[in-house]
Amino acid sequence: MISIPHTGSGGERPTGQQYTIKAGEYAATVTEVGAALRALRLNDRELIMEFPEDGVPVGGSGQLLIPWPNRIRDGKYTFRGVERELEISEAARHNAIHGLTRLAHWTPETHTDSSLRMTVRLEPQPGYPFALDVAAEYTLDADEGLTVSVTARNAGEWEAPYGIGSHAYLKTDGGLDGPQGLAQVPAGRWLMVDERMIPQCEVPVAGTPYDLRDRRPLRGLTLDTAYTDIVRDNDGRARVTLGQGADGVTMWFGEGLEWVQLFSGDPLDPPYHRSALAVEPMSCPPDAFNSGKGLIALEPGASVTHTWGIVSGAA
Repeated sequence: MISIPHTGSGGERPTGQQYTIKAGEYAATVTEVGAALRALRLNDRELIMEFPEDGVPVGGSGQLLIPWPNRIRDGKYTFRGVERELEISEAARHNAIHGLTRLAHWTPETHTDSSLRMTVRLEPQPGYPFALDVAAEYTLDADEGLTVSVTARNAGEWEAPYGIGSHAYLKTDGGLDGPQGLAQVPAGRWLMVDERMIPQCEVPVAGTPYDLRDRRPLRGLTLDTAYTDIVRDNDGRARVTLGQGADGVTMWFGEGLEWVQLFSGDPLDPPYHRSALAVEPMSCPPDAFNSGKGLIALEPGASVTHTWGIVSGAA
């Protein structure tokens, strides 16, 4: 029996209307504000860290990070020879963080029993004078679990810098320090950063505490770490797993998402502290608007799509 928050009036909810989809034993809830994945369950088992229906996303839980994931140093960048300056949204480190659509009200274009398509127009604004039409499709399948596909189209007159990430936290019983707190990440390099979380250099994972290529316990390991040099399976997907067997959970992501940030949630207050592992597939690393690494230059009228998903179980 699935027990999960259902669609209802936005009322006083900070995240607005709640939209539920179901397929087989899976159920998911997506919010109007930010088109965030608030809940994903198999029967009554939580596959992600949820946040309350009347609350805000804890630690960015379930949010889409558009048109850049992670951080931009000092909120400043230069694109096609023009200097831009964004609002500082991470005051403690003086960075612009996680894009511009997290607080936007998205429109449900289609909503069926098992799928939801949300859209938003990102209007030109100070620091990002580009127009994007963005569509996020959430689809549930009784066997394959959740698939998320996000398409951004440049609706403006100028080439636009673009990147994307997502911020779901995978969850297993007992949290990261319990018996199911085991992670496997098919990545050969991790990103060393400074005290402001700005990239310094890429480092091979071999011989470091960040080598998760073979499944290993997370107990004692603090992560707020980006990985790359991703190894994909024969179907072109990369898979990050938490736990093992039927009690585990897997995040997969398709080509074009060549980075993944892991966050162990150590700074979060109980009951969220180290309760789940944020697995954030990204099209580019932190500060890509400055480094240009992985940055997409989206031509007027052009579009780009990225796809990822979550399924119960970890091989």
